[in-house]
Amino acid sequence: MKDPADHPLPKLRPDYLAQQEAYGDVRHPDRLVAHYMLERRLADRLLTASASERRQLYGLLYEELFSTLDDHPQHTAEREACSLRVTRQLRLLRPYVDQQARFVEIGCGDAALSMAMAQTVREAVGVDVTDALLPGERSANFTFVKTDGIALPIASQSVDLVYSNQLMEHLHPDDALEQLREIRRIIRPGGRYVCITPSRVTGPHDVSRYFDYEATGFHVSEYDYRSLRSAFQVAGFKRFEVVFTARGRRIVAPYAIARAADLAAYALPRSWRARFGRTRWADVLFAMVVIGRC
Repeated sequence: MKDPADHPLPKLRPDYLAQQEAYGDVRHPDRLVAHYMLERRLADRLLTASASERRQLYGLLYEELFSTLDDHPQHTAEREACSLRVTRQLRLLRPYVDQQARFVEIGCGDAALSMAMAQTVREAVGVDVTDALLPGERSANFTFVKTDGIALPIASQSVDLVYSNQLMEHLHPDDALEQLREIRRIIRPGGRYVCITPSRVTGPHDVSRYFDYEATGFHVSEYDYRSLRSAFQVAGFKRFEVVFTARGRRIVAPYAIARAADLAAYALPRSWRARFGRTRWADVLFAMVVIGRC
């Protein structure tokens, strides 16, 4: 494990203020530095740990992150903004379930979405490495399941829809593939896994976005469409679909279009790509909403 002193005091990117505005982050630069240094230290622990050690570390590291940073965005997000995000996610997910469905959200955080889905499905299950963000009051048909970050203690072929949002990028690449196999295992034939993960093309999307041009914080591995499709195929999913959303309409697009968007963006100089990443077009083309079908 690296000593924190191995990291010199970080220098903010020239466009950090534009990045803050794009993400609605109002923290003082000193707090950005504190957050960044903590994530670098914790990410180093994760990256240098063995596979067996990582299973113990995921929960511990995230509990340390949230308990240390009172001003972490997940603590300070406005209720209205959170409600809007839940509404948008419900709009995405509800077409894939009915009242008899079993729904699983991996990386449920405060479980706001899972408990909203509980009003639509027979059972909603929230899975996470920690229950630190869960509220005291919970829906009767909501169940929380603690995970080591990889294994899913859920019966095989027992779930109709699995969902994760901003999760896969936090896993060591080896663990991400193992978790994908676990997700594939628990889904019934004909079921789906809806995955949203930040795009490497427009990244980084963790706190390192204020300092670096590649993810160096807790986003251990950000993906583009090609690497994400490859992981889904290796995990055993039969189909890989890309969903673009524009003006409230969902469009399932061929992979070739998504890959062409990747390549076009990669051709831009790094600073131009960073600027493009803050535009509405980037939100449309690189939201990285994908569906694995079983």
